[in-house]
Amino acid sequence: MFARSLVPLLVLTFTVSSPAVAQPPDTVWLDELTWTEVRDKIKSGTTTAIVATAGTEQNGPHMVLGKHKFIIAAAAEQIARELGNALIAPLVTYVPEGNLSPPSGHMRFPGAITLPNEHFMTLLEFAARSLAVHGFTDIVFIGDSGGNQRGMEEVSRLLNTKWATEPARVHFIGDYYANNGFRQWLELQGETADNIGSHAGISDTSQLLAVAPEHIRLNKLAPQGGFDDSGVSGDPTRASVEYGQKGIALKVEAAVKQINALIGSRE
Repeated sequence: MFARSLVPLLVLTFTVSSPAVAQPPDTVWLDELTWTEVRDKIKSGTTTAIVATAGTEQNGPHMVLGKHKFIIAAAAEQIARELGNALIAPLVTYVPEGNLSPPSGHMRFPGAITLPNEHFMTLLEFAARSLAVHGFTDIVFIGDSGGNQRGMEEVSRLLNTKWATEPARVHFIGDYYANNGFRQWLELQGETADNIGSHAGISDTSQLLAVAPEHIRLNKLAPQGGFDDSGVSGDPTRASVEYGQKGIALKVEAAVKQINALIGSRE
């Protein structure tokens, strides 16, 4: 009796939900698609895959360890949608952050997770090779933190040498991180080099404010973090949503321009 009573309910549930299920979701994230949806997108010309990397590291007392993850998730989605033919692989959040013994770099702060550069490079290599097997022809490496730039560049060079006669290429997009013009723009707004700083200051804090303000502890904002060895360089109290929106827009613009140039040079 119980089993028979479930049949109408199951039919009703399927009937009501099936129109929504029939349409592939409007997403640029690989892991939000089924394998058949990915197959069909590749066949229809979505042949660029973005591999985005983001360190899990200290960002002062006022910002969460996943700062880079939240920023690059927002930026990568904008990049993929501007390109129009790209999907984003699951984010890589384990990158080189310093030595384990003795702890160095960001590893001196609880919560940071590090990978030796050679292991990070192996991860990137197999991610790229996997994507190439499925038919992606342009694989893009973008990193939101400094410790992962060298590894991405090296893997790009090594794979492109191996793939000289293959259809796939790897593109290291260094302009997203190092040549986006955001620091210069902040200086034009009157911000000093000391206030901008180099980590968890105006730039980083503004970008997180723009995309995930819930991950900032506003009561912990203080110039230079408020105490020695806080992990902060700069004055995050001067951060703003407007600054952050501009910073992400500049990074997206720099990335899209470089991606199009590199892919265009193949044609």
